[in-house]
Amino acid sequence: MAWDAGLLRLGTCSWTAKGWEEAFYPPGVKAADYIAHYAERFSTVEIDASFYGVPRDTTLMKWQDATPPGFLFAAKAPKEITHDRFLVGCEPALKHFLTAMEILGDKCGPLLFQFPYFAQRTGVDINLFLEKLALFLPLLPESGFQFAVEVRNKAWISAPLLDLLGTHNIALALIDHPWMSRPNMLFRQIDLHTAPFLYIRWLGDRYAIEKKTKVWKEVVVNRDEGTGEWIPPIQAALERQLRVYGYVNNHYGGYAPHDVAVLESALEPHLPRRV
Repeated sequence: MAWDAGLLRLGTCSWTAKGWEEAFYPPGVKAADYIAHYAERFSTVEIDASFYGVPRDTTLMKWQDATPPGFLFAAKAPKEITHDRFLVGCEPALKHFLTAMEILGDKCGPLLFQFPYFAQRTGVDINLFLEKLALFLPLLPESGFQFAVEVRNKAWISAPLLDLLGTHNIALALIDHPWMSRPNMLFRQIDLHTAPFLYIRWLGDRYAIEKKTKVWKEVVVNRDEGTGEWIPPIQAALERQLRVYGYVNNHYGGYAPHDVAVLESALEPHLPRRV
């Protein structure tokens, strides 16, 4: 389905998963060729592997060469930055990551700094988080990249965090997750637009769904109603000429390509076709 690539990009979190060799990729396709076939269906993908370690330069070059013009790779920043070092003393790791992402050239989409849920026992509260984030954000280049920050403490999504992100033109990553507020509540309470784009991730309940399956080839939980709740804020953002990047995880409903198709069908009447 050809969508207007100027403002809306919808894809999945990663392009490999157990079960996709049956449900998504044609028989006989080698794993090395998966990204090329994926890019025939979607215009963007979120790189999950970069969370565990920066991909090799040769790997990034292969991905760049295997995808068509206009394709975009979003990427998760390494957990060394967000989890292991918690933004302290991470300049070398950040430089390594950004230098690698430059290899993707104009196919480099938003880069995501995903933080864990900070329970009370960790000793990390909103004030400490903002203190560390305020020291870290000036390290990011002001041009050449788009950045998003994801938090999983719903009470932290408030004016202090949004003001800090807005000052640096960085998006708050919005997630569909059991711990977080629903979109109708989020957008009703506060203006979440801190950058000229929205970054949305449909994550679901990993622990609950893995009790039912660990093979991602079919719908396990029908998420159509929940997915539909995101249509109004997406439409509103597009009307404001904001870019929207959206990525669905298999843990959301069991088979991410299905849920992307649901989003596309719901948004189709409101989007111009790409010539």
